[in-house]
Amino acid sequence: MKTLVVVSHPEINNSQTQQFLLQGAKLLDVTRHHVEGLKKIDVDNEQRLLMEADRIIFQFPLYWYAAPAGLKNWEDKVLTRNFIYGDGNDNLMDKEFGIVVSTGMPLKEFQRGGSENITIDQIMAPLRAIADRAKMKVLPVFTIAQFQYMKEEQQMQLLIDYQRYLTQEYPDTLSRREEWFEREFSDRLKNFDETNCTECETILNTFIQQKEDLEQLKSTISLIKQGEDD
Repeated sequence: MKTLVVVSHPEINNSQTQQFLLQGAKLLDVTRHHVEGLKKIDVDNEQRLLMEADRIIFQFPLYWYAAPAGLKNWEDKVLTRNFIYGDGNDNLMDKEFGIVVSTGMPLKEFQRGGSENITIDQIMAPLRAIADRAKMKVLPVFTIAQFQYMKEEQQMQLLIDYQRYLTQEYPDTLSRREEWFEREFSDRLKNFDETNCTECETILNTFIQQKEDLEQLKSTISLIKQGEDD
């Protein structure tokens, strides 16, 4: 599976969050594409990149309840009517579409009654509407709230969750998580560097926890079935 991450940030080199995600996106079959970094928007090339991908991710910080202007400009030029759905050209049909959005506000504020009084899903509705129109498979929104306040352990867990979002098969089930962790740990162990093993340890610990959760779930189901038989 090939993943294309379309990134929008006007000051990406000064963004701690985006630089962190840049390292996390350095995976096999993941292409990171910064729209503000383009000298000009070559529509044919941009559309080709989209058609070559199996999963397309829009990644950006939340600016006044929307994506940065750079992404909107890119959308207006690249996502033309004929490319998306006109004249029977369903070029993106059945591809997966996801959103990675970062915000400086706590996630709890994005709800009715919170300081923002609107949900992240409501804010992302226009982008998801485009994906629906293109007959894409829409993934849940991946929200990163207050990255600057995260502890190192929380950042490492975020890194693993982000990498799963980019490359794990969906829907997100326990068995698919297990398969992903096993594959990723095996691949990274081949290039293991003893001077930088924190990420490997995080993957391994999370994988072990996932297996334990799965075994506990199986045991619970077994006990329920025994009770029904009695």
